[in-house]
Amino acid sequence: MSSTPGSPPTWAPVTSVAEAVARMEAIGGELPASDGLACFNRMYLEVTKAVSADLSQGFFADPAFMAKLDVTFANLYFAAAQTAGTPASVPAAWRPLAELRGAADIEPIQFALAGMNAHINHDLPVALVATCAELSTSPDAGAHYTDFQKVDALLDSEEEAIRRSFETTVEQAVDQHLQAVDNLVACWSINSARDLAWQHALVLWELGAVGPARGLFLDGLAETTALASRLLLTAV
Repeated sequence: MSSTPGSPPTWAPVTSVAEAVARMEAIGGELPASDGLACFNRMYLEVTKAVSADLSQGFFADPAFMAKLDVTFANLYFAAAQTAGTPASVPAAWRPLAELRGAADIEPIQFALAGMNAHINHDLPVALVATCAELSTSPDAGAHYTDFQKVDALLDSEEEAIRRSFETTVEQAVDQHLQAVDNLVACWSINSARDLAWQHALVLWELGAVGPARGLFLDGLAETTALASRLLLTAV
């Protein structure tokens, strides 16, 4: 493993989807392409661009809610990225990626999916509940769930192209190695993770904003998310 790369420079939270896209582009410009955080950032940037394009096209029933959710969600990633140079300070769900982001024997797609795992399985429920609280609504109100599912459809159309973009010509020629990587990551699905994230958000909403039960739930969620990321980051 190489020495631990540095973190992006310190930034204030973004306030719009356009700012989130610009922030990801800046992070991508600051980090070498082989950095594990850069690999996730590249995938996340493409997904965010796709969501951004649909926000102004009448795709969502409540685009204001979805835009706020997208920004809140992205800021949780940016907060984790700020501490990535010191893995011990990184939120637990993100720590495997922070610790292994310089490993040369882990494929870019593994880094990208480990980041997605941390961001969706842990951060998305937190972002959903925070967005509902800030906008004085609830997860089961209005078109929130329907719009949430529309993102799944969008991801279905984007996921394969994004995954393929991580496979270089050289990698495509090494069939046995690629098959091992494919076998490892095939068990992880963005849509399945998002379905579970919605259920976790409902639990968080019922637990309320404070209290020991909420803390215990989030600690357990972070630990199981981190375990899944370590499995995704197994060198093959």
